[in-house]
Amino acid sequence: MRARTLAVIASALLAGCAAQSTTNPGLTQDQLEVALSQTRQQLATDVGALCANETQVAEVQQEITRLNQRLEQMDEGSKKVTTPVPVVKECPKNAMADMLLLGEAEMVYVEEFGTGFATRIDTGAESSSVNAQNIQRFERDGKNWVRFDIQVQEGDATVAQTKEARVVRYVQIKQQAGEKSERRPVIMGHIQIGDYKAETELNLTDRSHLEYPMLLGRKFMKDIAVVDVGKKFVHGKTAPMPKPAKSTK
Repeated sequence: MRARTLAVIASALLAGCAAQSTTNPGLTQDQLEVALSQTRQQLATDVGALCANETQVAEVQQEITRLNQRLEQMDEGSKKVTTPVPVVKECPKNAMADMLLLGEAEMVYVEEFGTGFATRIDTGAESSSVNAQNIQRFERDGKNWVRFDIQVQEGDATVAQTKEARVVRYVQIKQQAGEKSERRPVIMGHIQIGDYKAETELNLTDRSHLEYPMLLGRKFMKDIAVVDVGKKFVHGKTAPMPKPAKSTK
């Protein structure tokens, strides 16, 4: 830029000299000095203007440099900024989702008896019971045992079968307030409802006058089942039969 400015000044000087010599060939010494002074003043003015232009150009160049730097910084910052991915919280596990759904009545298979019973599901009763007649208590190897008859459906007929089981304890049951409590023997039974299997206590009592020969109370259902009293036989009206064991031969 500086070289270009000097070239302009030199051209102006040459042009001024050429103009003076061409248009005024007979100028005196004083006139030449005056013309030279005017030319110098004009050159000074032109040089000042050129310098001012150079300053403006330099300022513009500096501003452009600053803008470029800011753009680079903004570009780098935009690369670092990432949209945070919201964390999807898992819904709390439904505690009832894995529980066994039972209707007001279900078919229950009792492994020890080899048969199934239409059973009332009663959350108002604490213990579970099964219909038994001719209950006889006896001892075997120093343990309390019980012999009793159950009613089994065989085709269209109901027949009595005699069963024996070890007594795990006795329980006092009072049906209504003011009545004398009944002492019942309690045995263990392996039951199956649909695909669900469990071991539970069954007290023996005469339920022949009741609609259902078997009852499951809330002690059995605690923490494992929920009851929909608006439904019956959710798991089917046919008692589930256990699958035969596979032969190891």
